[in-house]
Amino acid sequence: MANERSEARRSRLGYGSTYQKGGAHAAGAIDAVLGGQVWKVKPDKKAKADHPCIWMAAGVVKYKNCNNFFDCTTCKFDAGMLRKAEEGKLASWQDAMRCKPELDRVCRHSLTGRIAKRSCAYDYLCGKCDFDQYFEDVWATKSNTVPSEIQQVKGFDVPMGYYFHGGHAWARIESGGYIRVGLDDFALKVLGQADALDLPLMGKQLEKGTAGWGLKRKHNLADVLSPINGVIVEVNNTVRQDPGVANREPFGDGWLFMVSTPDVKKTMGDLMVDQASLDWMNAEVDHLEQMIEDVAGPLAADGGHLSADVYGNLPDLGWHNLTQRFLKTG
Repeated sequence: MANERSEARRSRLGYGSTYQKGGAHAAGAIDAVLGGQVWKVKPDKKAKADHPCIWMAAGVVKYKNCNNFFDCTTCKFDAGMLRKAEEGKLASWQDAMRCKPELDRVCRHSLTGRIAKRSCAYDYLCGKCDFDQYFEDVWATKSNTVPSEIQQVKGFDVPMGYYFHGGHAWARIESGGYIRVGLDDFALKVLGQADALDLPLMGKQLEKGTAGWGLKRKHNLADVLSPINGVIVEVNNTVRQDPGVANREPFGDGWLFMVSTPDVKKTMGDLMVDQASLDWMNAEVDHLEQMIEDVAGPLAADGGHLSADVYGNLPDLGWHNLTQRFLKTG
């Protein structure tokens, strides 16, 4: 079964013969982004880019996957290519597209596969395009993604491709370099449904490891540590009005806010992902079970799942004890 999942995941990549998580440096490998993660990719001769750079999509270069989350304004490769175009050493991607037949002159977001086919009406002067501004500033932050694969650790969901902080907040890299943030399934089930979520305002500067937002349940309050640095660019008002959405869909519609940061890779660098997050979650559940046994006696030997409201069913665990241990606050 594990091999089948690996093959299925590989087939979705569209890459060549060699790929692995970022960090190792295989000869000929390049950085590429897929599902909110950075991979080292070594394409074979027939490889097809899954996330083609706009310079590749326009035909200026033969092979270049985007490794900057489609955020061209902060991309070093894009800056270098623009300098070469200004020096007359190669055509810009805009000029390359202007040479194509009219029906093939599609929007730059269609070129890179972020939207369906849409014609360019502004001769690739994106700074003058209302749609381009809307797409980057509004659509990209409001549109939501859901996990493509979820593992379970004794009844707690752990999605693959999501990054986790030790205080049970998660982060996911979205198209355009934005980072979506939420509270994980474990914390929400342990503390139970909040009466209110105290979410940050747009424009607030977050600092990794410091209290970024909070939740309230009756007279109990809890701060949550921010998993990343950055500035709030969008807040999920649906969750603000109905906190239960976070419990029902913690990794989907229950996201809390979006963050913009100047260095995505650096701010995500020390978070846990995939196997590391599964190992961590196993340890967290083991600790929770020990806390429960200390208060209520031995658990069933069959390894059954814990309830969706651990604190509500066993308040003797202590709100302060739970938030201090698992949220690292309290």
